[in-house]
Amino acid sequence: MTQTQEPTRSRTFTWSDPAANAAQVGRRPGLDLLRAMIAGELAAPPVMHLMDMVRMEADEGRVTVDLVPQEFHYNPLGTVHGGVISTLLDTAAGCAVHTTLPAGVGYTSLDLSVKFLRPVTVASGILRCEGTVLQRGRRTALAEARLTDADSRLIAHATSTCLLFPLDPPA
Repeated sequence: MTQTQEPTRSRTFTWSDPAANAAQVGRRPGLDLLRAMIAGELAAPPVMHLMDMVRMEADEGRVTVDLVPQEFHYNPLGTVHGGVISTLLDTAAGCAVHTTLPAGVGYTSLDLSVKFLRPVTVASGILRCEGTVLQRGRRTALAEARLTDADSRLIAHATSTCLLFPLDPPA
């Protein structure tokens, strides 16, 4: 008996050189930098294209990122891979911290603690991930992110600690 082969699916995407944005990090406050990306004045980071994140909003201490789940996000179980969900949560939490930083200050995630509550499939509809800064000090910041589906059901939750540090002055 022969198997019927399904057509192969493919995906292609492009991105701009991320060095151009990286050069702006020390020169602009974080909120200004993210808003410039959202407005298209600066290119979106490559990860936005890789993950197919469709929209971002940014205000002081808060960032929202949207993603429509696609088959290419799936794991072998037929649901969106936990790494995709974690990347959304990390992006929203980290970028929320970024919105609070003045020019000349950078950050990096120290940890990300994720709780997965529901499986996600293409039927889940658009996912909305909101990151919020809970506390920001001189050296660290604590943020949380909440991922909800199209029916506003909580899908996953994360907390993240970010290390804040001075950047070298631009050359």
